[in-house]
Amino acid sequence: MPVHVSIHDVSPAWTREIEDALAACAGIGARAALLVVPNFHGRAPLAGDAPFCARLRALQALGHEVYLHGFYHRSAPRYRAASGNRLAWLFAQHVASGGEAEMSDVSADEGIARIDEGQRMLEGAGLRIDGFVAPAWSMPSWLLPALASRGCRFTEDHFRIYDPAAGRSRASVVLNWASRTPLRLLSSVAWCKAARHARAIVPARIAIHPADMRFRLLRREIERLLEWARGDVVDRAGALFG
Repeated sequence: MPVHVSIHDVSPAWTREIEDALAACAGIGARAALLVVPNFHGRAPLAGDAPFCARLRALQALGHEVYLHGFYHRSAPRYRAASGNRLAWLFAQHVASGGEAEMSDVSADEGIARIDEGQRMLEGAGLRIDGFVAPAWSMPSWLLPALASRGCRFTEDHFRIYDPAAGRSRASVVLNWASRTPLRLLSSVAWCKAARHARAIVPARIAIHPADMRFRLLRREIERLLEWARGDVVDRAGALFG
């Protein structure tokens, strides 16, 4: 089955780590998708870094897809009623992510407004938007219809890939690492070693986060997994649908 590679949290906040991840991908000839955050954690606005925007335009011209990846990639520090169910919010923000499941932290109206503003920012930087991926893969019920209404052709969560505009989806395994604590780091390495075998029956996605590149163990595991995928990597996520 095919494998798609992506680099998450693409922002001026992670310039060096993103270049390291790009170099690792280039080692097997992979043009990783770039999941761009318009203003990472409210402290790294894309519009304020012209050289970074120019780098993204150059990468897109070389064949890298660009996806909008939330707006702030950060949630509020406390539960808000607009977030819906409190238990679901706690799981999204403190189990599935470290307070970064942005789309599960806002009402549908606010979430849609952030998507629209993020689109304006990326297009203002001269980028074509090839898809949308929610931070922490957290997708509330309003998100797919909102993306479909905007003609979005690709999004994903932990378990599936979607073409919202066409109304289709497919099961897919995502292989990613977590580095917030030593336990999460080791358990995510074990997960990738085990879950990669699902590629025998479903397409696989390798998701690299910039923070991964700060750990020697994770860099080595990423390089090994990329080598495992060599020859089967597709540059366009749409190819995963078959």
